[in-house]
Amino acid sequence: MSTSTLTRPTPPWRLRVRDGLVGLAEALTTPLVPGDYLDLISPLRAGADLRARIVSITSETADAATITLRPSRAWRGHRPGQYIRVGIDIDGVRNWRAYSLTHAPTADGTISITTKAIPEGKVSNHLVRDARPGTMVMLDQATGDFTLPAPLPEKVLFLTAGSGITPVMGMLRHYLGDLADVVHVHAAPTRSAVIFGGELRSYAAAGRIRFHEHHDDVDGILDLADLDRIVPDWHEREVWTCGPTGLLDAAEAHWAAAGLADRHHVERFRPTVIEPGEGGTVTFDRSARTIDADGGTPILDAGEDAGLLMPSGCRMGICFGCVVTLREGAVRDLRTGDLTIAEPGDDLPIQTCVNAAAGACHLDL
Repeated sequence: MSTSTLTRPTPPWRLRVRDGLVGLAEALTTPLVPGDYLDLISPLRAGADLRARIVSITSETADAATITLRPSRAWRGHRPGQYIRVGIDIDGVRNWRAYSLTHAPTADGTISITTKAIPEGKVSNHLVRDARPGTMVMLDQATGDFTLPAPLPEKVLFLTAGSGITPVMGMLRHYLGDLADVVHVHAAPTRSAVIFGGELRSYAAAGRIRFHEHHDDVDGILDLADLDRIVPDWHEREVWTCGPTGLLDAAEAHWAAAGLADRHHVERFRPTVIEPGEGGTVTFDRSARTIDADGGTPILDAGEDAGLLMPSGCRMGICFGCVVTLREGAVRDLRTGDLTIAEPGDDLPIQTCVNAAAGACHLDL
């Protein structure tokens, strides 16, 4: 014998009471709202902003490491070859950088990125040398079209150099059993500098890929004319290239000269160009207006003072009505002092009522 319980819909008056109590709680906890306190207790809960906890950091080479992350429930997954933007606080400044996802399929829901410490690279050096398990970081959902198509190509060439190997490693770990014919040409300064070198060599030893290593200290700079010798059938293959700008430019010219540009797929890592400061110009891209704003005035007020119609519901108790997209630049949260930095193309949501200009910035408004 079985029993069942009927679930009655919540009466509208109870919903109104509940919403009113939430609004009262938010008013009483201003400038923090209940969600801020929940973030302290359960930052990876459902409904929270997308973030992740560092689970482990594994050295790959002398200057590269894999950071394993446990994302919150808001994580929507990815396609191998895509990247995520990671926001990490360093000395009170939130820095955002893009990193390719490198993990194999996992049963526990963890993901990983692999970064190489570059000279003067604040975030890459921090992740490789100073970050610790347990640290919380912010995330954006995975994006990017440097991915393999469906159905998979019959013959693939991966052409990488340096840390450009990272998106390709994500592809190999997911698809290697399904790819019929893979050649991977990789350039690095030395043999010991090859990120994932041991794993890639084991694939080659097992006959799963043809892996050609080019070491600059022995072989000099890779010349794409050598592809005729290294990969005689390169013109028959679909190719994915990732690495330094010099390699990408040369590869694009090489495939274009052969009339095969449509078979060539490129991933370019963007350089960091944002230098935060105190105050600065705010450019409202859609209205083509630029104003000067000091470092202590919310962008919402600065824009309204300049005669701009700024979206907001703050004065009516409607929170997040002032959220706009920071397309490029730096802003400072006046409640916490934290900086949010967006590189070109990052497109980060910010609240103009609590953020001030921290250098030149562009808003999608």
